[in-house]
Amino acid sequence: MSSRWPTSGAAACLLAALAFAAPAARAAAPADMSGEWEMTTMLFGSPLAERMTLAVENGKITGTSSGRPVTGTVEGDRIRFETKDRDGTVNSYEGRLEGGKLSGTATITQEPWGETPRLSWSAKRPAAGKPAAPRTLDYEPKDFHRVFSAQIDPVLRIWPGDTVRTRTVDAAGVDAQGKSRVLGGNPQTGPFYVEGAMPGDLLAIHVKRLRLSRPLAISDDGLVSRALTADYASEHKDNDFNNVVWNLDVAGGVARPAKPTQKLEGLAVPLRPMLGCIGVAPGFGGAAIRTGDSGRIGGNMDFNEIVEGATVYLPVGQPGALLYVGDGHALQGDGELNGNALETPLDVEITVDLIRDKSIPAPRVENAEYLMAMGLAGSLDDAFREATSGLASWLEKDYGLTGPEVATLLGPTIEYEISEVADRNAGIVAKIKKKYLPPPAPPEKKK
Repeated sequence: MSSRWPTSGAAACLLAALAFAAPAARAAAPADMSGEWEMTTMLFGSPLAERMTLAVENGKITGTSSGRPVTGTVEGDRIRFETKDRDGTVNSYEGRLEGGKLSGTATITQEPWGETPRLSWSAKRPAAGKPAAPRTLDYEPKDFHRVFSAQIDPVLRIWPGDTVRTRTVDAAGVDAQGKSRVLGGNPQTGPFYVEGAMPGDLLAIHVKRLRLSRPLAISDDGLVSRALTADYASEHKDNDFNNVVWNLDVAGGVARPAKPTQKLEGLAVPLRPMLGCIGVAPGFGGAAIRTGDSGRIGGNMDFNEIVEGATVYLPVGQPGALLYVGDGHALQGDGELNGNALETPLDVEITVDLIRDKSIPAPRVENAEYLMAMGLAGSLDDAFREATSGLASWLEKDYGLTGPEVATLLGPTIEYEISEVADRNAGIVAKIKKKYLPPPAPPEKKK
């Protein structure tokens, strides 16, 4: 075969045009980067996760990342974009698409110090393959955890709408058969990864079923110091917090002390199973939180209205939320005065939903009768303020009420409960009966 190409004028022109046009066409065809991405920027070893949504038209990018505007350009498999913070700060990203994932480097501005060193970032598409209908999944726990942490691998990946049936051990780490499975301190079952959940979203955990799995529970014979005056405490040196064993009569619906004193021989209290702990992993930069503690993540809230029929709302701090449950109680009075309620393992059934692009400052609880905002703080005074402000904000944002309207409504209708006094954070719950509420504000008018 001849190695020489035709040299006629027309052929030469055609070949020259093809040689020029093919590379240009390849360079001009941008990769498909439109749609939703789950982006992570590594800030000095801490992953900052954001939901990013891009629209690409004629090589130009518009979109949002955690509510911030995004602008940029796409050239082939290369991407450059900027995000703008509310204060006007601009952060710059560049990278490329490879194997269906974006990755590159970023310059994050940190006022007043200026730009940080170049940081790495990556983004992947949200998980695909959502089931056509919600599922019911059984999980038999093998291990239990004593921290709420983003560093623990999820035991199960679930989709919003799925129901999980599982078990807990008691606060001392003892299971339904009386076997010690883990050190005490409210060991947790989980975490469960909720597909699509990202920081800035809200989990809704519906408590569908709680069942006692052991015929006895353990409490104490002391009262926590936060509940007592110094005089009373000094006069009662018998407050040694010895174990009190309770027999649980499930058929009769009551609990009785296994070895009552003479004056308490007739004592029987009604069973009302509840979850002391429902929590998610701490958000960006947050260290693991021990399972005896509580806060914005939920955690060891010890609120005795977290029973069957309740819905707990928790803000998402990590991709997948990483949901934990534990610390079953057969019954607890307000405040958990003994430091332990009637501690016992439970069989648990929960359904998990996701509310996208909505966040709250502290846990909330809802049932058929009440909206309930939790305040969790180092003192009852601070918890009281957080609870009241949380309920007021809930009514303003979801029901479209003004500050004066909220005050007018809450003045005669608000109720309070002391949920927790036994741990580092005290808990106060502000609540209002739903019968007093106006209709919810339309979505476009919610604040």
